[in-house]
Amino acid sequence: MQLQVTNSPFNESQAGLLNQLLPTLTHSQQVWLSGYLSALSLLGDNGQAAGTAVLPLAAEAAAAGTLSTAAVPQPAVSREVTVLFGSQTGNCQRLAASLARKLEEQGFKVTVAAMNSFKPNGLKKIENLLLLVSTHGEGEPPDNARAFHEFLYSKRAPQLPQLRFSVLALGDTSYEFFCQTGKDFDQKLEELGAQRLTPRVDCDLDYDEPVAEWFEHVIRSLSGSGSQQAAGMADEAVLAAERAESLESAYSRNHPFHAEVLENLNLNGRGSDRETRHLELSLAGSNITFEPGDSLGVYPENHPQLVEDIIAAMGWNADESVPFNKKGEEGTLREALLRHYEITVLTKPLLEQAARLNSAPALQELLSPDRQQELKNYIHGRDLLDLIRDFAPWEVPARSFVTILRKLPARLYSIASSYNANPDEVHFTVRAVRYESHGRERYGVCSVHCAERVQPGATLPVYIQSNPNFKLPANSDTPVIMIGPGTGVAPFRSFLEEREEQGAQGKSWLFYGDRHFVTDFLYQTDWQRMLKDGVLSKLDVAFSRDTDEKVYVQHRILEKSRELYTWLQEGAHVYVCGDEKHMAHDVHSALITVIQQEGGLSPEGAAAYLETLQQEQRYQRDVY
Repeated sequence: MQLQVTNSPFNESQAGLLNQLLPTLTHSQQVWLSGYLSALSLLGDNGQAAGTAVLPLAAEAAAAGTLSTAAVPQPAVSREVTVLFGSQTGNCQRLAASLARKLEEQGFKVTVAAMNSFKPNGLKKIENLLLLVSTHGEGEPPDNARAFHEFLYSKRAPQLPQLRFSVLALGDTSYEFFCQTGKDFDQKLEELGAQRLTPRVDCDLDYDEPVAEWFEHVIRSLSGSGSQQAAGMADEAVLAAERAESLESAYSRNHPFHAEVLENLNLNGRGSDRETRHLELSLAGSNITFEPGDSLGVYPENHPQLVEDIIAAMGWNADESVPFNKKGEEGTLREALLRHYEITVLTKPLLEQAARLNSAPALQELLSPDRQQELKNYIHGRDLLDLIRDFAPWEVPARSFVTILRKLPARLYSIASSYNANPDEVHFTVRAVRYESHGRERYGVCSVHCAERVQPGATLPVYIQSNPNFKLPANSDTPVIMIGPGTGVAPFRSFLEEREEQGAQGKSWLFYGDRHFVTDFLYQTDWQRMLKDGVLSKLDVAFSRDTDEKVYVQHRILEKSRELYTWLQEGAHVYVCGDEKHMAHDVHSALITVIQQEGGLSPEGAAAYLETLQQEQRYQRDVY
């Protein structure tokens, strides 16, 4: 970069000299010069005398490698850092812990906490704040970030001119409100007068690289360390999170274990309009373990027919060599589209990149700012084949095109077994998703892969995702209330198997719902045996299509309100698993109604009661 006279305080002759000198300087020479000029300005601006006095000192210190910010008075910067996380499935929690460890190694005093366990009034006393937060559902905060989010957007939120902050946001670009919670926090803290340490970073599902970059920038900003040192610390922090994620096994999200399929059973009875698969996998030789409440990450394959249709529509050669990822790994185009790239979901970023490869006016117009609703409507329910056909022709080599595609993400499923009850095995439950959209049959990538193309003896690439926010009580004598309609009942099979192994004395109550008793009662024989053996104390069911009036689990909760409230007063923990958009919302409302009616509280008091249960980890949700 050349220094221009017009935008600098130097005359033409000085600018010329600087332009000759600066490109020739080594890094150590640049550091020396920076320290020299800083010291010079502090000693005074009375001309030659000040410069002559400091030059030998600065040169000698730089030569000895001891010239640092300590040699020049600097504004006092706090070495205390607060790291807050908002996490539904545990990703932000693991990353927060890893970042904190690295900062502590650099001499920082770090406080790490979930957002719902942090007293937000304490923000006025903090100078350095790092927020790591995911976005849940349609742009909503995760459960343990809701109260903190509400506080910042309330009239009680204080001005924070003393605060320096940065936000790491995790999300999914296939959702309309990508990383919305992180954006909310970033914007609101700025409005409250806080200053950014580093810009916010928004991460898609494949988040390793942007997370490492954010870590690097944060560590550099806080410590003032050189870029190489900060980059090394950042990489180590991400690796530490990966190691924590792998649960002491050699296998992790980035290095899945290929588990042999032992069983693949349809849980629905003959005549059901649903197909729900129960899969049992062998973990033998992997050293993988897990706890009830954890999830199984499964890397699926795209449908072979969709892959062939895409290749044919583009006129490509299926055996052409293309990159699989940014690491330089390559293979055939067919293999890339089958196992490495997402091809069933369209996102706005994908269309924006596609528009750089295809100048079709219709595609360019669809992305114009005044057609955002039309773009949203187009993306919904369409896939890569639709995009290719709708905006043909494409004169793009396969090698170039695949680089705009997102990595095929793993699908997470609640584990349906106890490791202690079934050593070296993991069970999970998946409902096959099939539907029609825009004149074509569509399907869930992983669910249909498991239902149609995975037989005993085959293997699935898997890893364990620990979920610290969905765990059984430490005391097995504590009563538990479990609410899980449909496949949401899966983790409660794990819970009860574990309690049986522990010989737990605490009461247990399961609320289960589905469409039809005869064909859709998932794990019916397990529940019946557990009831008989006393492992399960109570079972209430709701089958919505067996009666004239549809009955759901929230109706059963209201019917049993007095007894349920008694359990709560006795210290019961409540767990909800399943659909967030409808079921979880309705169950939440039903619980507030129960607390309000039976506890004689106002609506606000009942909501506060439930919020307290959540803060005490007595109300936990695994919703999606």
